[in-house]
Amino acid sequence: VQLVESGGGLVNPGESLKLSCAASGFTFSGFAVSWYRQAPGKGRELVASITSGGVSTIYSDSMKGRFTISRDNAKNSVYLQMDSLKFEDTAVYFCKAEQFFAEGGARTYWGQGTQVTVSS
Repeated sequence: VQLVESGGGLVNPGESLKLSCAASGFTFSGFAVSWYRQAPGKGRELVASITSGGVSTIYSDSMKGRFTISRDNAKNSVYLQMDSLKFEDTAVYFCKAEQFFAEGGARTYWGQGTQVTVSS
């Protein structure tokens, strides 16, 4: 089982990046996927989530209108398009795949993260 993030890097404020999360080793289409981020010295925070079929999405208030989450189940991948990046978006970005069971509980997988640095 693997979740591998990619696409991070160093950008100037106002620029864009597109992160990818590629899954393997499990039935990806059955999992909701979320992007989280963790800035230096801070806890991990939710950025955005997308349901298993890609129909519904949610965003943290500070990312609404700037970030877009999407997925392609045929490619076992989820994406995070980040526009109008700000200094405070600097963080390690992680993807999480989660499958909830009808009887309770969940199966959860995390990627290793990709660094996004916004600096002038």
